[in-house]
Parts: sequence; structure tokens; C-alpha cells
Amino acid sequence: MGRLFGTDGVRGVAGRDLTAQLAMDLSVAAAHVLGDAGAFAATGRRPVAVVGRDPRASGEFLEAAVVAGLAASGVDVLRLGVLPTPAVAHLTAALGADLGVMLSASHNPAPDNGIKFLARGGFKLSDAVEDEIERRLGEEWSFPVGSGVGRVRDAYGEADRYISHVLTTVDASLDGLNIVVDCAHGAAHMVAPEALLRAGARVEAIGARPDGLNINAGHGSTHLDKLQQVVVSRGADLGVAYDGDADRCLAVDHTGAIIDGDHIMAILAAAMHREGRLTKDTVVATVMSNLGFKLAMRDAGITVVETAVGDRYVLERMKSDGYNLGGEQSGHVIMLDHATTGDGLLTSLHLLGVVAKSGVTLKELASVMTPLPQILINVKDVDKGKASVPELVAAVAEAEAELGETGRVLIRPSGTEPMIRVMVEAASEEHANQVADRLADVVRKACV
Repeated sequence: MGRLFGTDGVRGVAGRDLTAQLAMDLSVAAAHVLGDAGAFAATGRRPVAVVGRDPRASGEFLEAAVVAGLAASGVDVLRLGVLPTPAVAHLTAALGADLGVMLSASHNPAPDNGIKFLARGGFKLSDAVEDEIERRLGEEWSFPVGSGVGRVRDAYGEADRYISHVLTTVDASLDGLNIVVDCAHGAAHMVAPEALLRAGARVEAIGARPDGLNINAGHGSTHLDKLQQVVVSRGADLGVAYDGDADRCLAVDHTGAIIDGDHIMAILAAAMHREGRLTKDTVVATVMSNLGFKLAMRDAGITVVETAVGDRYVLERMKSDGYNLGGEQSGHVIMLDHATTGDGLLTSLHLLGVVAKSGVTLKELASVMTPLPQILINVKDVDKGKASVPELVAAVAEAEAELGETGRVLIRPSGTEPMIRVMVEAASEEHANQVADRLADVVRKACV
């Protein structure tokens, strides 16, 4: 059996892979690893956990299982209800909780769900801590009784604390901006339109009627067609879209053109750099960020530090080296001065703030970078352990020499499938396709 925790918690089809029993067992183990209930007994207080979820129907029974496991282990639980992942992270810190739990499968379809644990302060767990929780699954525990059991109460009103927090981070009024917001029928369906209205924008919300089964269905950051259509048909200034748990944000300009995470990071980095707020004049991005982004940052006098793919690796580098802006092409943007994780609502407010202060359109702001054509080929049914065989290494070196400074090559084995990803960027799409096809053929022959 492989590792239970993936890149973003434990995920699977709810009721089949992610059962109520597993949710309860994980919560009991997490209570002992993160809450350390035994150590708190000597202090006279119980550890405290906050629990939030997105609107998936399965979140109802999974929430009940998580709350039961925590309370049975002697942890007091504040049930936050439906809120974005970054809201749960913020409230973990703001309420002084010892751990946080978010139930969501992000941009996945409704049958999936997941459990994500947060440490004290609202930060994601390290691999080592997740491994410790997994190792202690199924241990024989001594559960408290009587006054030692955890107490559970609803804390739905804490959503306003989160909204107030994100609003205090923006120093520009959004008065006069006409925007469309797509909430993916997900966790941001209440807080995002409310926050944007309070910031002064005129707001039309779509994808804001969750029924437990329609999360991400044709809406949100992975399905931008509807947002593009509404922005153009309404004559709006721009649109923003979140995913199911609202830890990422993408946008479209007034013409309907997509503004991805690289564009958003470039806009925010350039603005923060001009205002002297970009720590060490550096932004952290993953190896998947477009070369056009890196060239634009170089021209703006901004250093780009690269990490492996995954917002957790971006965050780790930001924390270790003291940077305050980082993110991914997918729309995970981390503004560490204001949040402990990617926050779609926070990102959109700051993006809109730059638009409002600049007095120009989002389309004009996005012109700070010109993305290079990027071709990604997933070569399936190969031995991903052979991604560094001499034949492939030589072919990559030849391709890199051919592309020079106007392109690049990235070969990445899949973390979960027998597959190697071939990504090529070049000055033209035709050239990128040619190089990518050539390298994919090498993978098929050399990595079997």
C-alpha cells in the first residue's frame, strides 16, 4: 500500500476510498500528533481544533466523523461550517487553535472529497508530520471519559472575522469596478461576493448556488468558459474565478482572455516591487511557470526562485528564505504577509486593487509578460523511474541547445501514475510541438 497522504492531504472517492471510519481514525491520530491531548492534561485545558468544509454532500458525514474522532480524543471542536481552505487556515491562527481540519477535494468533482490537516498557526503539515499521523493510525488509544471528553460548538459567525481580515490587507477602494465572480458552487459562494461588495465593487456572482453535488461542475477556475461569456456579455471590467475550496484564483479580462497564475503573480510582483513591498525583490514560482514569466521578471529587476511543483513546496521555500510572494500557474498564489496558504479571495482583492490604483485595464496590466507557447505531452505506460536514462538526458541536452534562451525543456515523472511528462516551451508553437514530439518518442523507446 502506498503513502496515504498525497500532495494535499488524503483524497479519494467519499464513501469508498475515504470512509467515515478512515476519517475518524485519521482525526484520532491527528489529535494525538498535533493536539497532543495527553500533554495538555497537566495544563488544565484541552486542545482546540477548528473544522471547516466545502459544500459537497459527503462533507456532511465526513465532518461528523472528524468531529467525533477529535472530541472523543479530548479535543474541543469549533465547527466553522462551509468556508474556503484559506479561511480555515486563517481562523486556526486567529482563534489560537492547536490544529485545523478542512474537508475538501478542491477542484475535483463532487464524488471526491479529502481531509487536510493544518498545524498550529494555520500552516500545512510537513511530510514528516503527515507520516507520523499515518504511522499512528489504528493505535490502541486510551480515550478520556466524563469531563475529559472534548466539547463541540458551532462557530459559523467566524466567517465574518475572515472577511474582515482579507479586507484590511487591501489599501485601495474597488469603487467603480464592475466584476463577475465565479465561485464554482464551492466554499467561497457566500464570503467572496460579500467581501468584494464590501470592498466597493459592483458584483455579479455566478456558480454561487451549491447543492452538494454541483461543485466545480462547469464553473470555477477549471471551467472558465461560462465566466468568459458572462464578462463579455455584461460588459464587465473583468472576472475572477475560484476553485472548489477557493485556495486558487484565475481571472479573465474584459475581452474574455484568460489571465493565469503566472500573469497574476507577474502583476502583483511588479506592483509590490514598485512600492518597495516585495521582500528581497524576489518571487517564488515552480518549474512549471512559463518562461515568459521569468523573462518578464528579469526585465523588471525581480529575481525568480524555482521550486518543485506544488504550492506546499513554494510555501516551504518562502518560509525558509523569508520571501513574501509566490505561487503557481494554476492560480495558487501565496501572499505570506497576509496568509499562510494560497488564498483565492485574497489574491483577487489584491489583483483588483492593482487595477483600481493603476487606472488601466487588466488586459494592459497583463501585458507585463508575454507567455511563450508551452506544449505538454503525457507519455503513459512507461517506467517513470527511467526519466534520467542516458538516452533521454542526451536528447534533452540537444533540445536545450537548439532552443537556447528562447525556450526550455522539463521532463517530469508523474507522482501517481506510470507516466512521464514532457514539457517544452519555444518561441513558436510549431517549434515547441516539434521538440516535444521528438522527446516524447525518446521517452517511449528508452523508458520501457
